Amino acid sequence: MMYGTIQKWGNSQGIRIPKSVLAAAQLQENDNVEIIATQEAITLRKMRPRRSLDDLFAGYHGGYQPVEFDSGSDVGREVID
Repeated sequence: MMYGTIQKWGNSQGIRIPKSVLAAAQLQENDNVEIIATQEAITLRKMRPRRSLDDLFAGYHGGYQPVEFDSGSDVGREVID
């Protein structure tokens, strides 16, 4: 277990993270992290890079055919005259 001290850093506060901790978390300089705070803990989570639209559709080869879905008869004010 490692310990640190919160110190003034400009108009904010900061904590230095030991190199061994960064290595264990597979984090390095300039990585973007998500900061999650609760009353008892602060969690840093490495942000995943955003995927492009081309990446998202890389395995898609077409052929989608929409089908109609019957949800039953009207039960309320679904029909507007």
